[in-house]
Amino acid sequence: MIGLEVYLAVIMLISLILYMLTGGADFGGGVWDLFAIGPRAKTQRDIIHHALAPIWEANHVWLIVIVVLLFVAFPVAFATIGTALHIPLTLMLIGIVLRGTAFVFRTYDDQSERVHLRWSRLFAIASIITPIMLGIALGAIASGTINADPETAIVDTDFVSSWLKPFPFAIGLFTLTICAMLAAVYLTLETDDVAIQEDFRLRALIATISVGVMACISFLLSTNGAPAIRAGLGNSYWSIPFHIVTGLIAILGIWSIWSRQFKLARIVIPIQVTLIILGWGFAQYPNLVAPNLTFSNTAAPDSVLKPVLIIILCGGILLIPAFWYLYKVFKGRSLTE
Repeated sequence: MIGLEVYLAVIMLISLILYMLTGGADFGGGVWDLFAIGPRAKTQRDIIHHALAPIWEANHVWLIVIVVLLFVAFPVAFATIGTALHIPLTLMLIGIVLRGTAFVFRTYDDQSERVHLRWSRLFAIASIITPIMLGIALGAIASGTINADPETAIVDTDFVSSWLKPFPFAIGLFTLTICAMLAAVYLTLETDDVAIQEDFRLRALIATISVGVMACISFLLSTNGAPAIRAGLGNSYWSIPFHIVTGLIAILGIWSIWSRQFKLARIVIPIQVTLIILGWGFAQYPNLVAPNLTFSNTAAPDSVLKPVLIIILCGGILLIPAFWYLYKVFKGRSLTE
């Protein structure tokens, strides 16, 4: 019989996918804001601004869902992660705050070029730091270097060595390239200006190739950096078919960008990202924090999990239509044209 903790784990994984497809693309917009160059740089920044402005705060709801579920449903894992990885997680939170602050002040502060550029740089730098720190945390969680007692949540850590390694940093850069790829693909449909579309098309191609490179580097580093992930992705019965499907989707994504099929790319590239995250989740299961914290031995009692699951499902009935309406009102044109 499948335990309640598995259902909540699935909801957390879905929330992570949704956060990457929405909030991750927002961070990617900050990347391209930093690299906006040439005579159309100001126009590129304006398009990024208008694409993000109506939705960027709402997209963080998926991160909140993950944190709340981890805290309530898996308190031992929450305490372990918060203790061992408090440095990258704190830097991630600082990045989120600085990014939001800079975005608002860039809009409402003095609009002189000097002031606008200052806030733009802070917005962009924070947008780069945040997904890198998120990836580092995820890489460390999967690496098997965080040792904790499932009963007491006492963590054996020096607060640095569990994440200051090549594999977590590779995952951090991998996460950044995914965000940049999503943003560039989405932005191709945020304008009718052919020249600007070509700018973002080129960035999408660069980001897509970078994702492939970082995926290969991360997989190679996982041999020593995350052996459980390497075993799951390399030796599981589902791994070969999964890699074939993901590879074909990636090829289709590159072709759609290359051939300027931007509407198709906007469908295919999110599917590719979804498969990447699902592969990581399948390979890591049943571990929540490798090597010895599983979803089962860190879960709260069923008397807690059951009402949490009911509340999440009821909340989803309200949240998902609200998000659909938000995107239809503010992003309807870019989603349909």
